[in-house]
Amino acid sequence: MRFTQFNFHPHIHAGIRSAGYTDATPIQEKTIPMIIEGQDVLGLAQTGTGKTAAFVLPILQHLHNLRVEKISAQPQALIMVPTRELAEQIYENIKKLAAYTTIKSLAVYGGVKKTPQIKTLRSGVDIVVACPGRLMDLLNEKALTLKNVKTLVLDEADRMLDMGFMPDIRRIIRYLPENRQSLVFSATMPRQIEHLVQTMLHQPVKIQINHKQPSPSIRHSWIAVQKEERTTLLKKLFSGTEMTSTLVFTRTKHKAKSLACQLKKSGYSAASLQGNLSQNQRKKAMDGFRDGSFKILVATDIAARGIDVSGVSHVINYDLPDTVETYIHRTGRTGRADQFGQAYTFVGPSDDKMIAMIERNLGQKMKNQSKLCWDTPNRNNLRKAGLWQSKRNISSKNAKKNC
Repeated sequence: MRFTQFNFHPHIHAGIRSAGYTDATPIQEKTIPMIIEGQDVLGLAQTGTGKTAAFVLPILQHLHNLRVEKISAQPQALIMVPTRELAEQIYENIKKLAAYTTIKSLAVYGGVKKTPQIKTLRSGVDIVVACPGRLMDLLNEKALTLKNVKTLVLDEADRMLDMGFMPDIRRIIRYLPENRQSLVFSATMPRQIEHLVQTMLHQPVKIQINHKQPSPSIRHSWIAVQKEERTTLLKKLFSGTEMTSTLVFTRTKHKAKSLACQLKKSGYSAASLQGNLSQNQRKKAMDGFRDGSFKILVATDIAARGIDVSGVSHVINYDLPDTVETYIHRTGRTGRADQFGQAYTFVGPSDDKMIAMIERNLGQKMKNQSKLCWDTPNRNNLRKAGLWQSKRNISSKNAKKNC
């Protein structure tokens, strides 16, 4: 279905064309008509499926219709998200799609001064994209009111649950009018999200787009390697494989920072993205990765959800994630827009169970690429990876052959 088939105002269609959108994705095709009709919606879909435009475009249409009624300068739509990066990304998308309208928006999050945000709020905005913590602060300071909000969106709801935002979200909802449209988008459906949906949505339409299925355009591989040799192997992959744009995921903020520093010292164009950075530093890292200034971004799971960077050729799990869902979200940063992507995962002797769970979710075996590590320095140490290969039902004979 083409976007021209939706009955949007010409100014909104102009923004759609300017953004380069032509054909609607499945989540957009099914969700947009329901939201325009005023239905509450529960959308279940993986990241990278076009959820942002699915709720932003109907909101713009509603706001354009309200313009005739000379609505107040207070926010008419509230979009809550788990991270600053996602707030900025949605805000930028809104600006593009609303470029030919007079609709104003603002991204609200912590890590930066409140004063500019408060000043913009007082000047009047139609859409607020907010992280719950900073929004709660502004509400406590009476810097804004949500009494005129017509549409509420919770994006990446399961991620907000994981990050402990649910108490703040429940408090924020009390500031909203009961007579509103509510939209919840999530990649997974844990029990607490089910309960939230029951209490927050009124007769919602449930739209589910393969939300548990990984992208078929991603090639998944694992490599057995000792922890102390992972950085050596990582550099080997960079030198021996054509990686135009690579996301490397680590478990901790400290490791993300130190690994990025090691790569930079070795001459690689790398940056880190983790929670200890200031907002300006995080923005610089993301902008540099998007425009190609940095070919490698070493990140914690702050970048696993909702970050839309086109052209990521590889994802490398330097540390294996704790859940299958996180693995799917991490690797989903590549293989987007019908392009092929490659995901490598470094594994150790205790990772067999998680790898087996990931393979069940993928519906296929991940390719064993352990032989890639045998040609690296310290070969004798790396031969110990045969211990892990035997745990993966690979005979010592085959392991020796791989050497």
